[in-house]
Order: sequence, then C-alpha cells, then structure tokens
Amino acid sequence: QVQLVESGGGLVQAGGSLRLSCVASGRTFYTMGWFRQAPGKEREFVATISRSGSKYYADSVKGRFTISRDNAKNTVYLQMNSLKPEDTAVYYCAADATYYGGNYKNYNYWGQGTQVTVSS
Repeated sequence: QVQLVESGGGLVQAGGSLRLSCVASGRTFYTMGWFRQAPGKEREFVATISRSGSKYYADSVKGRFTISRDNAKNTVYLQMNSLKPEDTAVYYCAADATYYGGNYKNYNYWGQGTQVTVSS
C-alpha cells in the first residue's frame, strides 16, 4: 500500500520558518513535490524535485523555500523561510512515477496534508 505522510506544519509568526517532511512508503517515485491549498482557492503548486535532484519552484516561493530529498529515506522536505501570512494553507505532499512539473492533476499520489498558519 502506497502512503505519503506529511509532518512539520504548525503556527508561526510572519518572518519565521518551518520545515515540512513527507515520508513515502510502498514504492519509490521519480518526482516528489509540494502543493498548497488555502480556503476557497484552487490547489497551488509550490515546488517539486526529481529523483536526480532537479528542482522547480513557484515564483511566489523562490528564494524563500527550499525543496530537498533523501532517496535512501524516500523522504522529501520543504524548508520554508521568511514566511508570510499569504503562505497560510494546507500543504500537501505529492508524488508521481513519471511526471515532472507543476500541474497537480498529473500527480497520482497524495498525502493527507498538514496545516501551515502564518500570523501577521
């Protein structure tokens, strides 16, 4: 059974940092990434990383967020610095065997999400 389990969300003040983790079990993936969804909004791409380490970020998080991956642990991380209130959302880990990119509709595996709240 394939599972993606996120952790690391929470409440932080603007300007602060959080580190999200997502552990995959049941198989390995070519691409692992992060998306987020705020209330009343569509799911939004944040960042993704291939198995070889290629990275792709949304413009809104470039320079503030860093995605990384430990293939031996089948884990992807998202280091979030200089957080802003507009970063508040449920953050989802996503993975796929072949697709690399920012379209959430092309990811076949999803975690349950972890809440990130940034207060002003």
